[in-house]
Amino acid sequence: MSSLLNQVVFHQHDEFDDIGDESGKKKAVHSIVHIRVQQRSGTKSITTIQGLADDLDLPKILKALKKTLNTNGTVLQDEEFGEIINLQGDQRKAVAEFLCTYHICQPNEVKIHGF
Repeated sequence: MSSLLNQVVFHQHDEFDDIGDESGKKKAVHSIVHIRVQQRSGTKSITTIQGLADDLDLPKILKALKKTLNTNGTVLQDEEFGEIINLQGDQRKAVAEFLCTYHICQPNEVKIHGF
């Protein structure tokens, strides 16, 4: 499994890029990654990951998540929210740990929602 993760190349973006505001001061821009669980029926649920950077290769991240978590999933295109990763089951904590371990995002950029 670790050989697969070593082969996956995640595009790095600089979370600390500064953008100036009206006063001329520079302000850091951070995107928040939202991890949600949605109850389907009975004991079945779906985990959704939204807000990942546009320059990341989501199919490669999905492949690594599926291998690591032993689950199934897909990448969906949404008009309002962009690309969203759906995974079977309640994988919120495992996904957050995965994203931080492989430096896809920082721990302070991850927001876990759900019951």
